[in-house]
Amino acid sequence: MIDITLDNFQTELVEASLATPVLLDIWAEWCGPCKQLGPVLEKLEVEYGGRFILAKLDADKVPQISSQLSQMFGVRSIPFCVMFSGGQPVDGFVGALPADKIREFLDKHVPGADELAAQQEEEAAQEALAEGDTDGALEKLQHAVATDPSNDDARFDYVKLLLQMGRTDDAKVAFAPVIDRRSLVRRFDSLQRWMDALDAAEGADIAALDARIAANRRDFDARYARAQALVAQQQWTEAMDELLEILMRDRSWNEELARKTYIAILDVIEPPKPKVAEGQIPPDDPVVATYRRRLSSVILS
Repeated sequence: MIDITLDNFQTELVEASLATPVLLDIWAEWCGPCKQLGPVLEKLEVEYGGRFILAKLDADKVPQISSQLSQMFGVRSIPFCVMFSGGQPVDGFVGALPADKIREFLDKHVPGADELAAQQEEEAAQEALAEGDTDGALEKLQHAVATDPSNDDARFDYVKLLLQMGRTDDAKVAFAPVIDRRSLVRRFDSLQRWMDALDAAEGADIAALDARIAANRRDFDARYARAQALVAQQQWTEAMDELLEILMRDRSWNEELARKTYIAILDVIEPPKPKVAEGQIPPDDPVVATYRRRLSSVILS
């Protein structure tokens, strides 16, 4: 539990809520219902095991903040609780509600235990990958997906790592539960395009494709087949170079298939953003940034 003042309002409430939801309890010494609500909130903070942070603000000591929030929500009484998430006040409730009603409120804004556990596994997996522990990362991602099947980031990273390791059949099994969501989650569509390339590249004759392209530089079917073969070999920049050859000659070829595949490659090769100090912007991966610029210059030319 944290006491909020003018000095720590920005760091302990606003900025802290960027990482973990913060429930702000606005109270006063003279308020009887406030004294009833306080212990209930403290028990719930323990019960939820770090899935939200409880902060308290004395309305008499810090009227500037309490008045502003009261006006924002149209509230004139205390106890008044405000949920901060993503650096913003997003919801609130008034009065000394019973614990079950507060749980209903919290569950609308606080990640579930499984969801939080999966997020932690996902973060641990990225750390393992950074240390070169591929097997450890794969195990953590598998556990994250099993713990919270709705964690799209964990599933994307899990399927991606399986494909990188050449375990295509396992990747397809892991991808099957979300195959119908390709149109809703672009990165899932990107994974499908990678798997399509693996299927299409089986038995591909690169020499024959090169001969076709040498004979006709506008043989886009041959160029696309060559790009898919390069994707299957995880020769990403070479594949994008081949797709750019199509785009420079016909941007809309085959319902923009070259552009869509190019974007899919950018999705699968983009590494996780590195952690930086608060307020700083993480740098872009130089390869991804370069090929994004190249695509833009072709599309806009």
